[in-house]
Amino acid sequence: MYDYVIAGGGSAGCVLANRLSASGTYKVLLLEAGPTDSNPLIRIPAGIIGVIRSNVLNWKYWTVPQKNCGNRKMMVPRGRTLGGSSSINAMCYIRGHRWDYDHWAELGNPGWSFDQVLPYFLKLENFTAPVRPENKHLHATGGPLTASAPRDVNPLNVSFIDAAFAAGHRVNDDFNGVEQEGVGLYHVAQIDGERCSNARAYLPPEVRARPNLTIVTNARATNVLFEGKRAIGVRYLHGDQTIDAMASREVILSAGAINSPQLLQLSGVGNRAELERLGIQMVHELPGVGENLQDHLDIHVTHIDKSRSGISFHPAGLWRSIKGLFKYFLRGRTGFLTSNLAQAGGFFKSSAAEPIPDVQWHFLPVMYSEHGQDLWIATKYFGYSLQACVLRPHSRGSVKLASADPLVPPAIDLRYLEDPRDAEKMVLAFKKTREVMNQQPFEKHREREFAPGDEVRTDEQIQAYIRDHSETIYHPVGTCKMGTDPMAVVDPELRVHGVTALRVVDASIMPTLIGGNTNVPTTMIAEKAADMILSAARASIPATGTVKPDVELLRTPQPAEATVS
Repeated sequence: MYDYVIAGGGSAGCVLANRLSASGTYKVLLLEAGPTDSNPLIRIPAGIIGVIRSNVLNWKYWTVPQKNCGNRKMMVPRGRTLGGSSSINAMCYIRGHRWDYDHWAELGNPGWSFDQVLPYFLKLENFTAPVRPENKHLHATGGPLTASAPRDVNPLNVSFIDAAFAAGHRVNDDFNGVEQEGVGLYHVAQIDGERCSNARAYLPPEVRARPNLTIVTNARATNVLFEGKRAIGVRYLHGDQTIDAMASREVILSAGAINSPQLLQLSGVGNRAELERLGIQMVHELPGVGENLQDHLDIHVTHIDKSRSGISFHPAGLWRSIKGLFKYFLRGRTGFLTSNLAQAGGFFKSSAAEPIPDVQWHFLPVMYSEHGQDLWIATKYFGYSLQACVLRPHSRGSVKLASADPLVPPAIDLRYLEDPRDAEKMVLAFKKTREVMNQQPFEKHREREFAPGDEVRTDEQIQAYIRDHSETIYHPVGTCKMGTDPMAVVDPELRVHGVTALRVVDASIMPTLIGGNTNVPTTMIAEKAADMILSAARASIPATGTVKPDVELLRTPQPAEATVS
């Protein structure tokens, strides 16, 4: 018996496992479907090329055919190891715009305005880069998650910043400062030249060794166990065993925007018609489970680099690669292997009518295609790519069960570009992207535009290119949204509506997609949730706050040995 069972050892689950076990008072179980985070490519920043291709560390989900994107099935990469997607992402350290959180509060979520969540952003942060005086109140040191300046900057990144400036964009050295708008180098979730995943940040060896924390990897949660409408545990598969882990206080789902709604539906919480169709016994009808799926759709412009300054697997780059290995492993984690690839980027307004930045850029000194799956391009050319995504799309998708078998991936329908406003804005974003790529600072590098190519010029041709070649930038959210409206899944305390002792804590609770990368906001959500959970425990209030717990639930557990498998 545990006090808290956490299903999902990703970005949020790592935070919760640390914070809930810190006092030694509560007995905590963390379940992760993937392996432990021991793969060396996780720690090497440029190892992102390998981990994103991995069939072990990446769920590699696929959407159903996207009718507005050439009827393509599109890959949805998700981390499948301790640290979750923070162990395979591009490490860009971004909070989003303060408007995003103020908007959450306006939607009926008290306690979630920017000023109210800022203390949690500061709590999680160990900011090691220089800070301008006007931004000092927005940064902190001493937190678990380290944000640093990039160690080795490819010259193509400098050319991008100069080109964007030439096109009329301001330069910004801190996207998490007072102003988000502008272009510059990203701060990265790295420590001493290595990836600082949430597993590394929140589950260092001394935390993993806590006697009241048990971590089980390769443990596939299949459903939440209920007694009436109270969550009492999680059933999971571990090897050839089916194990029931019981929770005396709360069950917490931190499996992400794809797997958390899948778990709820498998457990009988969701749309009645959908679940009864699959023969799943209803526990509570919540029509919003799996709905409201949002993601950043990304389009790129790629050029061939005649200066051969970029990162490539071309034979001409072999000596540079050997030197890079030498620098990284023998010269104190220096050189291009410390690069997260997406070192530079920025935020801008697609039109003068926009009150805040609504498009984000990621610049890569590599030939980009199909999430790095088409490595032949990188072996044939040197190149560079500029990617653009619309930050607050209007289209909404869903995650629904394809089967009552928990091992069958869910049906993911992002419904990209279903709202015509998204398609129109993507065209505007593309035009501004190409405008930057054609500026004079790139002259010394530019051989020709590789994709889409000079033949794509009209709005109709651009839109066709977007529909045929756009991809996710890895930010799915919203499928267990927070709120009080009929489609909300959790309340502002992240408690699942209509049942007790069950919360969802991950990116799925975001009611709307934030303006930026999602790992740091997800970490903030988990920090805030941990405080709420511990406050409820100290007050001896069960998950709903409506009935008193019995004596058994108030007991102080005896420490148990931690295990990491």
